[in-house]
Amino acid sequence: MNNFSWWRRGDLDGFFGLFVDNLIQLILITVLCTQLLGFPPELLFGKILPGVAISLLIGNLYYAWQAKQLSLATGQPATALPYGVNTVSLFAYVLFVMLPVVKSTGDAELAWQMGLAACLGSGLIELAGAWIGARVKKVTPRAALLATLAGIAITFISMDFAFRIFADPLIGFAPLALIFMQYIGRLPLPRGIPAGLAAIIVGTLLAWSLGRMDGAALSAAFSISLHLPTPQLLELFSAFTSPELIGFIAVILPMGLFNLIGSLQNLESAEAAGDCYAVKPSLAANGIGTIVAACFGSCFPTTIYIGHPAWKDMGAGAGYSIANGVVITLLCTLGLVGFVSALIPIEAGAAILLWIGIIIAAQAFKDTPSHHAPAVVVGLIPAIAAWGLLMLESGLRAAGTSIGGVGIETLAMQFPIAGMIALERGFIFTSMLLAAMTVALLDGRYKIAANWAFAAALLSSTGIIHGYEVGQFAILNSYGPANSWPFVIGYLMVGTLFWLLSGNREKD
Repeated sequence: MNNFSWWRRGDLDGFFGLFVDNLIQLILITVLCTQLLGFPPELLFGKILPGVAISLLIGNLYYAWQAKQLSLATGQPATALPYGVNTVSLFAYVLFVMLPVVKSTGDAELAWQMGLAACLGSGLIELAGAWIGARVKKVTPRAALLATLAGIAITFISMDFAFRIFADPLIGFAPLALIFMQYIGRLPLPRGIPAGLAAIIVGTLLAWSLGRMDGAALSAAFSISLHLPTPQLLELFSAFTSPELIGFIAVILPMGLFNLIGSLQNLESAEAAGDCYAVKPSLAANGIGTIVAACFGSCFPTTIYIGHPAWKDMGAGAGYSIANGVVITLLCTLGLVGFVSALIPIEAGAAILLWIGIIIAAQAFKDTPSHHAPAVVVGLIPAIAAWGLLMLESGLRAAGTSIGGVGIETLAMQFPIAGMIALERGFIFTSMLLAAMTVALLDGRYKIAANWAFAAALLSSTGIIHGYEVGQFAILNSYGPANSWPFVIGYLMVGTLFWLLSGNREKD
């Protein structure tokens, strides 16, 4: 008999892990909207953050309910799918939708409206994709779906938080030891204290005692003001009647597809960890969450988060998801995001997220057939390229220049920068395609490998993968075959060679 409980012992640790992850997104939204876009505080705190709150609350509550249903159906404990703001879309819509409007018109209200329209477009794509997601998942090898997540986990999660820990070992090492002791060493802490809670407390106390935190900033950030989510349908309608929107379709469409594939990969990760959730309702709920975000003032799509296996390994169930949704809602609607970010250093929770990245990367090798390991490694390469390009761009930006400013020809004298950029454009698709192709070759299914190469040629022709132009200040997407035609021809050659050389040696 299944004794389902809304709160389990591991839910507290699960909450801290998911909360810190979501808190980082809220801090990014606050910084980018105020410092980069110049949005007034009443727009950010009165409309955008309350919209974020309701979208996260709805999604977290749904996935908690879904975990309960799965637990009751299987008789086994189930872990809710982690859920939050999509980081990639956050940056994409700020940099490539709202920032251009601000620069060209100086109109923050119009930029916000364009962001709402972009968010709604992404949600509609994700919702429509719920009806084809199961088919894509069925025909795509597990190694291909998990390899992309492993690449993201190693680079954008583990490396980032490892750097934070080693940048300040006096704060970062003690929380790291607590997390590793319990979750890798399987040694419980005294009095059964959850490692996540202990890590947050110890890290915060160390940061304050060593003078790393600013008491004046904490005091200034404490201001409670109620901002309830309100529908922003008139502003959304205004965005869709604006001629500005047409120019951003080329950003909205690939980002919607990117989010859809990412959520699908995370569902596969959850299934590999033991929780088999139905594809259609899981993806539909995610799409609805993004649509709700847009209708209530948020410009930022939601997503099923990477990291389900780690939360399951913590022993989290449904409660951590509910707690995350409730606490994030309170912070956003009471105007306390700045206060919490001034109270808790990111380094205090970095060890939790580092461990989550480690578990995700390990799963790609552990939960796929051992002879598919080369395919997983192949799938890591585009994500590593994407991370490397981000590091390069960040460094150049800090120096007051860019890749366009330095000149791609100059950089090419040091290393093949063009290849790095090509791999970075649409890397989540490239990773999946290359890993799937490699799985087919490993299994002796050569014509299937050829078909994956032909699919890569098709995506290259649209520019969704490998299409780019080097602008003065940033790398820009380039859609259509104008700049990606060498990849179209290259993949066609690969597929043709696979097909012709396979002869009659295709395995059943």
